[in-house]
Amino acid sequence: MKKMENNQLSHKRIFLFWMPLAATWLMMSAEGPLLAAVIARLLEPKANLAAYGVAYAIALFFEAPVIMMMSAATALIKNKQTFLKLRRFTYGLNLLVTLAMAIGISPPVFRLLAMDFMGLPPHVAELTHKALIILLPWPAAIGYRRFYQGVLIRAHFTRRVAYGTVIRLATMALVAFGFYFFTEIPGAITGATALTTAVCAEALASRLMAQQFVQSLLSEPDSESPGSPALNFREIAQFYYPLALTSMLGLGVNPIVSFFMGQGRFPIESLAVLPVVNSLVFIFRSLGLAFQETGIALMGDHYQGYRMLRQFAIALGGSIVALLALIAFTPAAHFWYQTISGLSPELTEFALLPTQILAIIPGFTLLLTFQRAVLVTAKHTRPVTFATMVEVTTIILVLLITTRYFNMIGVTGAAVAYVLGRLFANTLLMLPFNRILADHLNT
Repeated sequence: MKKMENNQLSHKRIFLFWMPLAATWLMMSAEGPLLAAVIARLLEPKANLAAYGVAYAIALFFEAPVIMMMSAATALIKNKQTFLKLRRFTYGLNLLVTLAMAIGISPPVFRLLAMDFMGLPPHVAELTHKALIILLPWPAAIGYRRFYQGVLIRAHFTRRVAYGTVIRLATMALVAFGFYFFTEIPGAITGATALTTAVCAEALASRLMAQQFVQSLLSEPDSESPGSPALNFREIAQFYYPLALTSMLGLGVNPIVSFFMGQGRFPIESLAVLPVVNSLVFIFRSLGLAFQETGIALMGDHYQGYRMLRQFAIALGGSIVALLALIAFTPAAHFWYQTISGLSPELTEFALLPTQILAIIPGFTLLLTFQRAVLVTAKHTRPVTFATMVEVTTIILVLLITTRYFNMIGVTGAAVAYVLGRLFANTLLMLPFNRILADHLNT
């Protein structure tokens, strides 16, 4: 395994480690705008954008338990024994989430969720259900992929993570444009098929690119060397459960947001616009999301890399907020939504104010990933879950107030709720974050 000495950490080394991961997230962030642009140019764009957005939000909820597997692999894999234990844990978790999603999208359960709870129009509900059936393999493919991406990051093969995402993006574009030019399949189905196919291709590529490091781990003797930590399933569960719950809470709020938008003013317009707005904001959030694994890998057992990482994070956070604000508050927003994303002038007007409200979110996201990196390095993951619970609760309460009592347009209320929820989460994590730093930096 390649090692990097944290006492030699510099901004250049952080950048070189972070950049392939950032490129990976940036390429993934291109998925949303690309698929939205294709769907917006097919028949019935409003209904299909709404259906795809709801299906994606529900699929994200079922994906949530496995999404932190990359962080777990980066933090826990030390040797052959830890690799094998975490791999078995990952495969078991993948099976469980697939079964749960199959139950969740079965016709009786889905009708209860989509028609009775979310209040989707019948045509939108039908498109959503078809898209979800196609997305059924997606959560397990994500779990498999993120486990092996964590293996690659642990080996400091971050460029290979980016190569896998190139394969994913190319596959997705090939399928989406193939359907666009040569079929009359509805946009929601096109988007779901392209996404599932692409993630499966990336999962396979990640496994193949990790083969070299996997072989080196498996060639180790079965007996553990002195100081090499053993790992059992109970320890994995204790470490991973708060992270999985964090993801489930964070991503599980998306269907709830869809429910409140469906009950508020201009429901179809809000449901159609939110995934497009989120796709633009995600481009800038992605640069911060890449920092979590960077921080975990480079922090050091005694937090030797903390100060350099903090300086890098401050510079990066200020830059991405400024860039998104430059788009959100200038005519560039019209160009993005109408020319690139293919929204009508009517839907573009619905997208402008939420984008301006969300301009600060990339900075909050970077702070959150840096806080999580410090806590995960200390294997102190429970505060992460508590902060997410507060964030989700805040989002729900703010949505209830803005849509029911202030009669705010659904997508605008969602933007306000996302910002306030993330602000509260950042604030709550400061106490355990500062306590851990005080314990390590003063010793």
